[in-house]
Amino acid sequence: MLPSCKTAARISLKVDQLAKVPKCQRRLISSKEVIEKEKKYAAHNYHPLPVALTKGEGVFVWDVEGKRYYDYLSGYSANNFGHCHPKIVKAMQDQCAKLHHVSRAFYSDVLGEYSEIITKLFGYDKLMPMNTGVEGGDTAIKLARKWAYKKKKIPKNEAKTIFCEDNFWGRSLAAISASTDPLSFENYGPYMPGFQIIPYNDLTALEAN
Repeated sequence: MLPSCKTAARISLKVDQLAKVPKCQRRLISSKEVIEKEKKYAAHNYHPLPVALTKGEGVFVWDVEGKRYYDYLSGYSANNFGHCHPKIVKAMQDQCAKLHHVSRAFYSDVLGEYSEIITKLFGYDKLMPMNTGVEGGDTAIKLARKWAYKKKKIPKNEAKTIFCEDNFWGRSLAAISASTDPLSFENYGPYMPGFQIIPYNDLTALEAN
């Protein structure tokens, strides 16, 4: 749910007020406080480690008490370039200072260039960028189904997508429908039809389906 205009204004005012307070005068908070507040106000869709992070640089992250850690999780691979890489930070700052967001209702002076670089790098014909990995998975299913109907002439609404057991690729309805992990799919049914789950590395099962 989006905040109301009044709520958004209060949040903006509080952020502005905090920004005006010198860092040396701000009250230090503890990991315990951070964790308790998140548990109170944020949905419990994850069970995080009891570490409250506040900044990162390269392969390192720091908690609110200043303890340094190696970030071996790397945002589930989203941070493969490390935290706060200066080139990435500058590119984001430059773009945000120029133009924030362009929907596909318009052309963008950077999307074509970006698409050209990626398609040539990987040898693809076209690119459809997504925000997240699970979006990429959902879109891949849609593309495969449309290809099956248009090119392979599968009868309408009879396409079947095959997944291997013990997979995990996100928490969207499609992803959990393809899952065999009760922690991922339990209490979210009914699940999406058209999915077939087979044992991993079982060529006979694959050919049978």
